[in-house]
Amino acid sequence: MKIIIAGAGEVGFHLAKLLSFESQDITLIDTDRESLAYADTHLDIRVVRGDATSIRVLEESNIQSIDLVIAVTSSETTNITVCVLAKQLGAKKTIARISNTEFIERKDEVGFTKFGIDELISPESLAANEIELLLNQSAFNDSYEFEGGALTMIGLSLSRTNAFVDRTIKEVGAMFPNLEYAPIAMQRFGTQYTLIPRGDTKFKEGDQVYFITTKEGLNEIYTIIGKERKEIKNVMILGGGNIGYKTARDLCHNKFKVKLIENNKDRAFEVADDIPSCLVINGDGRNVDLLTEEDLQEMDAFVSVTGNSETNIMSCLVAKSKGVGKAIALVENMDYFQLSHSIGIDTLINKKLLAANNIFRYIRKGEVVAMTKLNNMNAELLEFVVTSTSKVSGKKIKDIEVPRSAIIGGIVRQGEGLIPLGDFKIEINDRVVVCCLPQSINKVEKLFI
Repeated sequence: MKIIIAGAGEVGFHLAKLLSFESQDITLIDTDRESLAYADTHLDIRVVRGDATSIRVLEESNIQSIDLVIAVTSSETTNITVCVLAKQLGAKKTIARISNTEFIERKDEVGFTKFGIDELISPESLAANEIELLLNQSAFNDSYEFEGGALTMIGLSLSRTNAFVDRTIKEVGAMFPNLEYAPIAMQRFGTQYTLIPRGDTKFKEGDQVYFITTKEGLNEIYTIIGKERKEIKNVMILGGGNIGYKTARDLCHNKFKVKLIENNKDRAFEVADDIPSCLVINGDGRNVDLLTEEDLQEMDAFVSVTGNSETNIMSCLVAKSKGVGKAIALVENMDYFQLSHSIGIDTLINKKLLAANNIFRYIRKGEVVAMTKLNNMNAELLEFVVTSTSKVSGKKIKDIEVPRSAIIGGIVRQGEGLIPLGDFKIEINDRVVVCCLPQSINKVEKLFI
């Protein structure tokens, strides 16, 4: 696939890095010589120094033969302009990064596709949505919803007292025959090895395990893992930037009680004016005395989304030491993902990873309608729509040649989530959720083309 990425900043570089690993034909355009030099020496891609809004630069980058243009510069206006020009010059598909979430909320009304923009993404909006979903699934450290919650992916670390520990998947299935769930991936404690579990795979203490489950199965899993579904109502947010603002606004809209701490006085007043139901405190969130005075210990959850990863991690550790049940930190450094569970923070989120997940589904073959990468694991979760030409159409699952390093986790049929067994027959228009390791992605894609 021929792809142009406009913008060599954090998101652009991260996308170029991930796509180059898959041997995609990548051209990275930016005006910054230093950023391009770093990308050129570290990645197997073509770099072009110039303004991506220049018709000449786009034509020199062979825009007429490009399959996908991804505009992720720091300027919303630039990204929109690049996509409009690229589409007019022959690019097949375009994606623009924007910061104004109003564009996403009203994209159908405005009709951005008429201008030549196929998709809008906002890493800040994706991060805020991820935070809200994590707060709603309080016992888990990672979650993702398919088709409005018809199926839900959940991730959790197995404790010693968990009913699954030291039992195989078959044994757990016999213990809980009516449980609607499917284990789709796991990572052994202390390793970086991701494995797709089978019937004889044994759950062990400390494993990070991912499940697909239905709405009904979600409540049962809470019971089995011995965790209560605690209702989170009181939330403290550190940082009033785009992510903190949107998170606070959405949570207040959903009747959460929110306290937001922002160091910049002008920004604090702006947030307070825009969100009257949010209590905004102007102060330094690194000050433990301030957090204590604002009743940190009474909070159900603490979310730190300042522009500094280290501040976010340290403030979350303070929150956990004060007995806060759920702590979520925004981090920019991908290496920190390796540390999250060992240092006691429930969840780390990363804008680059969320944006990449959202964009990756346009690169996958077959009709992919949703996709996510599992946090800190070398696996992808893809949702395919079955068409009349798909090789899986009309076949029972046991008759489909699914690679060993992939697993069909769930099916959404006419809006209903199902956990299929071997005799389940796949039909046209079914939405099939598949978890796979990188080496099996091409084979899985061919099943749905």
